[in-house]
Amino acid sequence: MTAEQWLTRIFADQAPRRFGSGWVSGVLGIVLGLLSVVAVLCLHFPQWLTLPELRGRYPLPLVRSAIDIAILCTLVLAALSMLLRRRKALGLAGLAMAAIALALGAGGVAIPQAPASAVYVGLDWFVLGTLTTAALFVPLERAFALRREQGPFRRGWLTDTSYFFMSHALVQLMSLLVLIPATQLGQALAIAPVQAGIQMLPLAVQFLAIVLVADLAQYAVHRAFHAVPLLWRFHRVHHSVTQMDWIAGSRLHLVDVVVTRGLVLLPIVMLGFDQVAVYAYLAFVSVHAVFIHANFAPRKVWLERWIAMPRFHHWHHAIEPEARDRNFAVHLPMIDRWFGTEHMPEDRWPSGYGIEGLEVPEGYARQMVWPFTR
Repeated sequence: MTAEQWLTRIFADQAPRRFGSGWVSGVLGIVLGLLSVVAVLCLHFPQWLTLPELRGRYPLPLVRSAIDIAILCTLVLAALSMLLRRRKALGLAGLAMAAIALALGAGGVAIPQAPASAVYVGLDWFVLGTLTTAALFVPLERAFALRREQGPFRRGWLTDTSYFFMSHALVQLMSLLVLIPATQLGQALAIAPVQAGIQMLPLAVQFLAIVLVADLAQYAVHRAFHAVPLLWRFHRVHHSVTQMDWIAGSRLHLVDVVVTRGLVLLPIVMLGFDQVAVYAYLAFVSVHAVFIHANFAPRKVWLERWIAMPRFHHWHHAIEPEARDRNFAVHLPMIDRWFGTEHMPEDRWPSGYGIEGLEVPEGYARQMVWPFTR
């Protein structure tokens, strides 16, 4: 039995999951408890577990209070789940997480005055990413689900959670493989008069220009990953998802991430956009990339023509042969219209997702190795 099957068997029992059944409180208790443990560990070992860029910016009294409140909420939610639910696995797991966080010192941990480490992981970035992303999309998926029969413990949920964790924790590795090379090459190729002209544009115009430039680069790289067999070996990991939700977009092979992000960042650096506009774009893409994968069915036909909505990108992942190699743009569907690759049937969603006949091993480590196997 795989780890995912074991966890699913424990937590995804057949008891009701409606509000008031203890399921929502149990799952929330586990999530809050786990994040509390990670946050307390960040207080113990900030030099190794937090980002240097963020380390000195945290309002520590507020952070400590937030950790203590989260632990208290975990205890209340776990107790409520145990009271309402016949099976106690969810509640007991939440209580265990709270107990570990309390044993580690909760929010009162004295932060050591240790020298900064040359090697670190972004567990604080993982906590922030989980709180913001999950808090936004999980309620939307529950309230306005496209496929209401699909629960959070669908096939592959633990694998995609591992991808989400690694994409945040390995932020230093991403900087070494993506940010530094793209920045240095972009600055070497930059044309000063062009950069000066772009810097004179209003920030709002710069932001819109970044979205267009980035998506043109994304389109070219994305299409290449579908067309070139060697690149497709890595990108098909992303297309192995068979059920779409907010965390499904995290399933991206490391080679896919490094090549795509590096080549998308390169023209942004070359053109010399203002840092504020670049940060605004990064915030936008971090939310929009999750939004287009979500199990969420908003329909605004006029808006779908101008910005990618979930239906547009769901067709990119569709199992139907007619949708193969379509909808490569991430933000702007008009780019696919320009190059004749748009596929948007009226009032219809895909019948399923993935690649028919493709067998992909479950698990983050196995999927990292899989493209290199015969």
